[in-house]
Amino acid sequence: MFSLRNNTRDVCVGLLVLAEVTKPYSECEHLHFCLLWCLGRLMASFQLDRIKVSWTAILTLAHFMYLLVGAIIFQILEREAESNSRNHFQLEKLNFLANYTCLDGPALEKFVILDAWEKGVNPSGNSTNPSNWDFSSSFFFAGTVVTTIGYGNLSPSTMSGQVFCVFYALCGIPLNLAFLKQAGNPSLQGTLFFISGSLLFLVIPPLLFSYVEGWTFSEGFYFAFITLSTIGFGDYVVGTDPDKEYIALYRSLAGIWIIFALAWLALILNMAARVIEIVAVLTYPGLKTQEAEEDVSEDVSSGSKAWPGCLPSSCSG
Repeated sequence: MFSLRNNTRDVCVGLLVLAEVTKPYSECEHLHFCLLWCLGRLMASFQLDRIKVSWTAILTLAHFMYLLVGAIIFQILEREAESNSRNHFQLEKLNFLANYTCLDGPALEKFVILDAWEKGVNPSGNSTNPSNWDFSSSFFFAGTVVTTIGYGNLSPSTMSGQVFCVFYALCGIPLNLAFLKQAGNPSLQGTLFFISGSLLFLVIPPLLFSYVEGWTFSEGFYFAFITLSTIGFGDYVVGTDPDKEYIALYRSLAGIWIIFALAWLALILNMAARVIEIVAVLTYPGLKTQEAEEDVSEDVSSGSKAWPGCLPSSCSG
């Protein structure tokens, strides 16, 4: 990249010198203007390349900052309500067991499980169980919102959380789409390959999920595919088993995996689209000629606006 930029600078300097040298001696002023026009196009291309690289970095930083802010706000809005619901269900369970001694704890948990899950509370165990709205889980939830996965196993229960979720999704979904579009840019194809990406995003994570969650590999791969395809059934979700002790950043790492895996998938889809275009051009050669004519007409129209009276075609005369 560095050598390419240096070559671009050298070409631009050479064109500028050539334009100044030919200006007093050329009988056709169009030559001087056309040289300056070519110089302008090269400089614009060089600037766009720098802006494109910077734009990718800005989008990546903005995307993760947006997820961090959303995780903090969701945690603030929902954690207290979850704690109150958890205490409420535990109190009801204790009262019920006191009145009906023929039932034991596990049998009662099966009885009230539907009502509890609707509130986003796991009825098993006690009130000291890990929160569904700690920072790691909130970060994971924010990622499922902006990527439109929506497992359905967790949702805001307070009015303030629901209102915030609506506006958070309205801003976050376009930001995520812009990030994925930029990540699928052909300039990034040199760093992500299909085979290495498949291992990194579709083979290794299911193995890790299977080990941590106690799933089979097929179940882990099924979860990965349903997640990355943004289907999100919610039948398999990481970090939700109350009988397991997860590391603090487990769900946050899963959220980061989702973002980068979706970026890799966008790149693969972009490459697949290019392959389809190549196959279409090879099958119907007329398509390439039509596209070339459209590109030439666009260049001519843009050149005429930038340099009136100096079109590339006028250089021949």
